[in-house]
Amino acid sequence: MATALFITRDDLVRNTFLSGNVDTDKFIQFIKIAQEVHIEQYLGTKLYDKISADIIAGSLSGAYQTLVNDYIQQMLIHFAMVEYLPFAAFTASNGGVFKKTIENGETLERSELAMLIDKERNLAEYYTRRFIDFMSFNQSSYPEYTSNTNDDIHPLKDSVFQGWVL
Repeated sequence: MATALFITRDDLVRNTFLSGNVDTDKFIQFIKIAQEVHIEQYLGTKLYDKISADIIAGSLSGAYQTLVNDYIQQMLIHFAMVEYLPFAAFTASNGGVFKKTIENGETLERSELAMLIDKERNLAEYYTRRFIDFMSFNQSSYPEYTSNTNDDIHPLKDSVFQGWVL
């Protein structure tokens, strides 16, 4: 089954500090990962599948279009950056894994990269809280949000990242 991305390359470039010169092949997979790992958790399986099917069919409209445009896209943009940033400096090719460098710049310290990731995660959590608040008052407009059963993913109602548990 084809995967419908809920944002475009331009959405990511226009709403983050990601340069328009970055090759789409370097980050497109992180949009898909963020969508599947983060967005589906908050939408739940049924709403996620409905929106995905509507995008593929070219029939996304009305309240669902509003939900995507006003809430889901902003969440996804920043979750995609959270997933992309740790890998941004690296390339895997036939010769191995390489760290890219440029002439007129210097690589970030680990703490600086962590700060950027935290900043993007904070933005993603902000937009996620807005989505959760919106859904708590408007879930009757989106019946798929509350119709998950059995092994479906049931929507999370908390937007705060609790850190990694080892």
